[in-house]
Amino acid sequence: MNKHSLPEGWSLKKLGEIATVVSGGTPSRSQPKYWANGNIPWVTPTDITRDNSLTLLDTKEKITELGLRSSSANLLPSGTLLMTSRATVGEIKISTIPVSTNQGFKNLIPNALVDKWYLYYQMLFHKESYKQLGNGSTFLEVSKSATESFEIYYAPLPEQRAIADILSMVDEAIAKSESLVRKYQSIKQGLMFDLLTRGVDENGELRASYEEAPELYRETSLGWLPKDWEVLKIRDARKSITSGSRWWARYYANEGALFLRIGNLTREHINLRFDSIQRVRVPNDAESKRTVVAAGDVLISVTADLGIIGVIPKNFEEAYVNQHIALVKVDAEITNPRWLGHFMASRLGWYQFQTLNDSGAKAGLNLPTVDSLSFANPPREERNRIVKMIDNQDDMIKVEKELVT
Repeated sequence: MNKHSLPEGWSLKKLGEIATVVSGGTPSRSQPKYWANGNIPWVTPTDITRDNSLTLLDTKEKITELGLRSSSANLLPSGTLLMTSRATVGEIKISTIPVSTNQGFKNLIPNALVDKWYLYYQMLFHKESYKQLGNGSTFLEVSKSATESFEIYYAPLPEQRAIADILSMVDEAIAKSESLVRKYQSIKQGLMFDLLTRGVDENGELRASYEEAPELYRETSLGWLPKDWEVLKIRDARKSITSGSRWWARYYANEGALFLRIGNLTREHINLRFDSIQRVRVPNDAESKRTVVAAGDVLISVTADLGIIGVIPKNFEEAYVNQHIALVKVDAEITNPRWLGHFMASRLGWYQFQTLNDSGAKAGLNLPTVDSLSFANPPREERNRIVKMIDNQDDMIKVEKELVT
């Protein structure tokens, strides 16, 4: 968009025309009197990037009045846009209190011509363009003069406020969804441990805990478990186990079968992720037949980041695994593959991966070690109920995450 295609009444304005640009500074660290018992909030880029909040309520460090006067730091009023301009460029929060900042900022004090929240959203919109102003061999830095000359879209003040209100409502909805995601994730962690160690009755209610009803439990290698639960090794419940294909980089292609790697697994759940995918033109040989996946197969990362679990869903496309993944073909007559996946992805599984990790220069698990991992195995109907409950929790988290994005 340029000035000739702007809505009626809009224009391009330089930041220096609608805001006062103020740099920051750092009092000498060698002078305790500049820091000890200080009460002036002093902002560093970490205070801006440590969370996703839009406003700054407090700072980790404080300086004294003498420290402020003895440095190039400035006291900025509440409502200032605190914008990073060095190394990490273009990150912003709006101050809710008077603050000072270090030299890694070009702070914007809006004048009467601009709404602070409208200016905030304009700078977010132009963030990548602002970053391109950065210069420096050691780290990027945007100068004060370049900041003052930087242009944004300027609307009449009533429109600014209306636009800012709408965008604030969107941010509020996103924040609520992010909060729900965190809540559901926390609930899931506690729920999983209870479900995977206590189980549920025929009504889907959690069984009484060991402390409440010790007569319902027996001690096992995995801790106290319900008396009617088995403890099995993976080798007891699988048809086969193998590791993925090596040297398939030569078969990489833009089209073809999916080639599953550790990046397609996540610790958040046992479903696959597809942020980054690789496809291969599959060779017609025994190696491809050995490493092709099918519905219900359990995937386990066995190098680098150990013990990340994925389970192949129904009606999945043609896919193969690489050498960093163990492919476990589960016998569904013995256990539910998703139960095995959830159990091995839980704290009880994670602990085993840590204690059984092969020693050596590079972290890794061999197939006999994977085969020796233990899991609890409830009666069929109970484990299916538990799988459904955990899957439902994952579905709720997925829905909230999609609302955020």
